[in-house]
Amino acid sequence: MKKIALFVFNGDPMCFIHVLLNALDMQAKGYEPKVIIEGAAVKLIPELVKTDNPLNGLWQKNLAAGLIEGVCKACSTKLGTLEAAKEQGLTLLDDMSGHPSMAGYRDQGFEIITF
Repeated sequence: MKKIALFVFNGDPMCFIHVLLNALDMQAKGYEPKVIIEGAAVKLIPELVKTDNPLNGLWQKNLAAGLIEGVCKACSTKLGTLEAAKEQGLTLLDDMSGHPSMAGYRDQGFEIITF
């Protein structure tokens, strides 16, 4: 099974929707995708759970499918979304000076794709 780590830095919802769609598509086709939320994208965390948010349905599907690997602890702290991430039970990733390590995913055999 091909392992893909989808690192999303871009906080634009139009970019994020493609991450969520691709993660579901990859899983359906037998890949092992993991979504890692980094940089400005962490600002979306409190918005994604709102039922009136257009991304809520896809967000819920990704959560249910176990595709959301986690959220950058440093970025969510800096951008004020740490508590929202904790409230949603998201894993805080911090193995590289407070950020998720791409090398760590490479060491586990993941291909890295950034958004």
